[in-house]
Amino acid sequence: MIKRIMLGTAVAMLAAMPVQAEDFFKGKNITVVTSTGAGGNYDTIARMVARHMSGHLPGKPNMIVQNMPGGGNVRATNFMYNVAAKDGTYIATINNAIPLAQVLDPRGKRFDARKFNWLGSTGNSNSVTITWHTTGVKTIEDMKKTEVILGGTGPASSIVIFPKVMNAVLGTKFKIVIGYKSSSAVDIALERGEVRARSGSYGSIVAKQPDWLSEKKINILVQVGNKREPSLPNVPLLTELASNKSERDLLKLVSAPIALGRPYLAPPGIPADRLAILRAGFAATVADKGFLAEADKRRVDIAPMTWQEVSEVVNDTINAPKDVIERAKKVIPKKRKKKKKKKKDS
Repeated sequence: MIKRIMLGTAVAMLAAMPVQAEDFFKGKNITVVTSTGAGGNYDTIARMVARHMSGHLPGKPNMIVQNMPGGGNVRATNFMYNVAAKDGTYIATINNAIPLAQVLDPRGKRFDARKFNWLGSTGNSNSVTITWHTTGVKTIEDMKKTEVILGGTGPASSIVIFPKVMNAVLGTKFKIVIGYKSSSAVDIALERGEVRARSGSYGSIVAKQPDWLSEKKINILVQVGNKREPSLPNVPLLTELASNKSERDLLKLVSAPIALGRPYLAPPGIPADRLAILRAGFAATVADKGFLAEADKRRVDIAPMTWQEVSEVVNDTINAPKDVIERAKKVIPKKRKKKKKKKKDS
């Protein structure tokens, strides 16, 4: 029923669009930027969106996906805010930790997430932190006693932020190694034995590495989200591990981005009529039977969110109480810049 309502609303919105805005998209190319590398859930879903959304836009423009990993998803986000054309021909999906990263460490972040034109989200899946089965580390209590190497991309990504917070607040001993180009690269490193732990989407594991679960190759220590995944009833939420209110408020702030799922946006400054078309087209796409059938085939969970719901989560994260933000800044160490060595006089 909800899907039918969303589709009906989207169709009605498109019917009300001005003729000029409809004509704009005919014969155009729309680039779907993803802030991750190829192979992960963000990339997979972006390509699904590109295949199906074209049919829900007037003029059926050609839609292509451009991977733009780098800087823990910051590179693509900066591009969308400052460089991408603001005419409706660029949309993007970025990591859900970007709004949190903006308030915790603004260095290098040339954007204000509140000013993006959010289109919606394909839904959320809890983030989990896992260890490889050979480590013998099966719980957070074990993790407080044993140092384990954890792989990550950039300092602004959720797969790095969560273990950093656990180290600072809970006393775990993750040795975080960043620099991997994508979450898929971290997966490969985990299987090769380069790293022994990682943090990431549970839905991605279900879709991409089901053997990790069926063959018990991993131990799931904790999950991050608003509520426990139905299939992980015995794995604690990060917020449940707090020992007092101060810790709970902090862990709640850090957990907030998971509610964004895999969000989609357009740059600020797009003409209102074209933005309305993109939002209606996205809403129709995530309710489309063909899109949902492909998602089911690829084992990708879809739980659509409206652009209004996404905007609310983004605003709540960035406008969190200052004292909570300051505590979060203290427990998540900033990446230090390397000092340039002075050349010796010959």
